[in-house]
Amino acid sequence: MLEPLESLRFEMVENQIARRGLRSPRLLEAFRKVPRHSFVPLECQKNAYDDGPLPIGLGQTISQPYIVALMTNLLQLEGNETVLEIGTGSGYQAAILGELARTVHSIERRLTLADRASQLLAELGYTNISCHCSDGSLGWSAAAPYQGILVTAAAPTPPQPLLDQLADEGKLVIPVGNHFGQELQLWQRHGSRFEHETIIPVTFVPLRGIYGWTDEDWNDSTGFVY
Repeated sequence: MLEPLESLRFEMVENQIARRGLRSPRLLEAFRKVPRHSFVPLECQKNAYDDGPLPIGLGQTISQPYIVALMTNLLQLEGNETVLEIGTGSGYQAAILGELARTVHSIERRLTLADRASQLLAELGYTNISCHCSDGSLGWSAAAPYQGILVTAAAPTPPQPLLDQLADEGKLVIPVGNHFGQELQLWQRHGSRFEHETIIPVTFVPLRGIYGWTDEDWNDSTGFVY
């Protein structure tokens, strides 16, 4: 018999992810395996498998499960990739990526969150995920090129360092826009050429850093700038 939280997790996968059209067996198995409740504050664990985001402290959130699944699915990971995540947050997205890729590097600008996620991921047995405290808008050139890059905060435009660190045919999934409106974009590199498409409207916290938003620009922004 399944434990109550495990039962809720399986229901989440079926009702929030599979029924919305994301049916990759590897993707669904990753979401069945990773205990989302471990990545949220104790007082939020009863809501860990709800269909929505949850606060994790320091003004940050853990994204809605479907959005995590959608963004992950857009990378089309097969298991041999080196992947970069920008915005570690709770570490949940990194864990999902760790189930699907060979190696994951995750960047978090807040040391408290980076340390907390790193410790939790180690406790859960993830040896293929490395967390770094740095400016995520600069990427992580030490492990480039990446077959996939996933950004969990909204940028004014895709940061050039991230595009530069993509492998040929690599994919970048990123929210682009401001607090008035954002859209999820999928970019793919073809040699020196980049193509992109818009997926859906989304709402994320701002990407901070050299190629991200300043507080002043975020608060004063009136429209898309890409």
